[in-house]
Amino acid sequence: MNTAVIGYPRIGKNRELKFASEKFFSASIEAGELLDVAKTIRKENLLAQKKAGITYISSNDFSFYDNVLDTAYLFNIIPARYKALGLPDLETYFAMARGYQGLKGNVKALAMKKWFNTNYHYLVPEIDDDTDIRLVGTKPIDEYEEAKALGVETKVALIGPFTFLKLAKFTGKKTIADVSNILTAEYVKLISALASKGVALIEFDEPYLVRDLDASDVKLFKDIYTKILAEKGAAKALLQTYFGDVRDIYTEVTLLPFDLIGLDFVEGRKTLELIKINGFPKDKVLVAGLVNGKNIWRNDYKKTLSVLNEIGLENVVIGTSCSLLHVPYTLESETKLSEEYKKHFAFAEEKLGELVEIAALAELGEDAKNSDIYKKNQALFEGRRDSVDEEVQARVAAITDADYIRLPAFGEREKIQKGVFDLPLFPTTTIGSFPQTQDVRKNRQEFKKGLKTKEEYNEFNQKKIAECIRLQEEIGLDVLVHGEFERNDMVEYFGEHLNGYIFTEKAWVQSYGTRNVKPPIIWGDVSRKQPITVEWSVYAKSCTDKPVKGMLTGPVTILNWSFSREDISIKESILQIALAIRDEVLDLEANGINIIQIDEAALREKLPLRKSDWYSEYLDFAIPAFRLVHSKVSPKTQIHTHMCYSEFTDIIPAIDAMDADVITFEASRSDLQILDSLKENNFKTEVGPGVYDIHSPRVPSVEEIVAALTKMRSKIDDSKLWVNPDCGLKTRGDEETKKSLINLVAAAKQIRG
Repeated sequence: MNTAVIGYPRIGKNRELKFASEKFFSASIEAGELLDVAKTIRKENLLAQKKAGITYISSNDFSFYDNVLDTAYLFNIIPARYKALGLPDLETYFAMARGYQGLKGNVKALAMKKWFNTNYHYLVPEIDDDTDIRLVGTKPIDEYEEAKALGVETKVALIGPFTFLKLAKFTGKKTIADVSNILTAEYVKLISALASKGVALIEFDEPYLVRDLDASDVKLFKDIYTKILAEKGAAKALLQTYFGDVRDIYTEVTLLPFDLIGLDFVEGRKTLELIKINGFPKDKVLVAGLVNGKNIWRNDYKKTLSVLNEIGLENVVIGTSCSLLHVPYTLESETKLSEEYKKHFAFAEEKLGELVEIAALAELGEDAKNSDIYKKNQALFEGRRDSVDEEVQARVAAITDADYIRLPAFGEREKIQKGVFDLPLFPTTTIGSFPQTQDVRKNRQEFKKGLKTKEEYNEFNQKKIAECIRLQEEIGLDVLVHGEFERNDMVEYFGEHLNGYIFTEKAWVQSYGTRNVKPPIIWGDVSRKQPITVEWSVYAKSCTDKPVKGMLTGPVTILNWSFSREDISIKESILQIALAIRDEVLDLEANGINIIQIDEAALREKLPLRKSDWYSEYLDFAIPAFRLVHSKVSPKTQIHTHMCYSEFTDIIPAIDAMDADVITFEASRSDLQILDSLKENNFKTEVGPGVYDIHSPRVPSVEEIVAALTKMRSKIDDSKLWVNPDCGLKTRGDEETKKSLINLVAAAKQIRG
């Protein structure tokens, strides 16, 4: 039985791509050196998969920043503002991803959004009426030939045209219907070029098929692939879907002349049912996504073989449920993690082994159960008794409906808080973190390595906090933050102070571009060990007469940005974390911190991709879990939250139901599209849409921020509008941060005038 991998991590085992890219951005290295690093990473990835014995290995799954951006660049879908800069190709590419500020101009980056239900972010292509869509690049061909030279025959992975068009933003009068034929024709040219180079298998990634589709979507997909598949020649075509099932288009998909069809059996709740009811064509190969590409727990071979048995087909390839981009490279890098833990995990490299083992066991049939491989695997699933905390479970069981309700109602609280804080119109603040400069990281690392005492570590952080407070006072911000210099990551930091978590050394995964995160692992029931943030917030408050926000991460985000358990429900995990964070909220309030921000940056990530499942499977417990965190505070305590880089327009009523007092949104990269939805839904919560993009190194001008605020005022009542960046400032430098915030305050004052 053959095996297939949709895609592989591309940051390098030791984050080589991140460090080389950042050196290139700072002009410390030339483009050639960055290209060499990328080539080495691709080589190592390909040879690792070949060595493991994977049958179908992808090329063109590598990217310097994002595969959707790569596709836009491949087909000349480059907005005029970037072309006008006159930069070399690679620099133009990065200008689209990060924005540009320099001698040749000052332009924003493309919008950035979450990739379906993951913590990965993609760049949103822009298509205007003058976009000249045509094949101009050779990346898929180049990387195929590079792999072939290494002795690795690959399938060439492409973002499919249907998904690309559905994710694109149309900025003029033209619509998908106006450009689909043009883009399809250019895909045909690409496929012909690939076939002429001897490519035997072309993979079309179409994850958008797992969303709700209407008749026009189905027709568009059929029209596109009827034309493409008629021109593929000797090359075979693989339709690859992931992140769910294709219930709205299953029949049409199976009737089209694809040679292989990849379906997700991990997140696709109806995938097996679709095959049982409708059958699967005997002349096609099913690529069964049975190894979870998004979580790090070992595959349960008993369950997987049972599903294979139920599928009951001969032409089956064992595959990953999605790209392995979403998991770390290898457990071999984890030298400090106990074997008792490690044996339960599978990162990307270990998942390759799982694919091969499952394929071998499937060929053994009933004899598989007598295999040592099978027995060793099943021993892992006999139970982890150390994961259970009866006190935590009792607390969850004792939650009542009243625990989800905050009194008095929002309108009365808002009046009380206006009087308590007496803030000016359009109050200014930041989202929380300030730049994590080299000295901050060094202080934390030296403390962890035992090179600094706790007293020395604390003294350094207090000094940074005092400096940060003085800077904010100097700039003129109205509500201050302590800067979060003690935190490595907004989730990992809290996990380190909670029972039930374990941590890795080098289990990095890509969030976007050069931003890599190291999600902690939820091993057992979660509870708070002791106060987490109180010491730092109280110290910051002692440094100023202005209000200081306590900064926390909310339960939904903590869960979604961790590798979560699979032995209990998402709902139970979130409620456990919510109770732990509630303890922290009440401690902050008891210590005089009366503005508390509880970030839910990742609220949308676990939201089912189909609207019919939103409430029954997620929002009905995720939103109340947030209310559980803050429901017991005084009406004089102002609760903030923050959300970033997702589409929120369609769940605005649910967000309002979180019953926070102030909500800040990422909005700058999406041209403030959320404003219409806020107005249409009579959004009651006070709101701060981000006025500038912190993921770009460019400094926004006062005029730019004034323009954004003017647009906001047309949709949001003046009394409810806050002024803030769109996210935390952790990844930015000191100089650009100060300049940007000075302009932000100046813009707010100008609008007040």
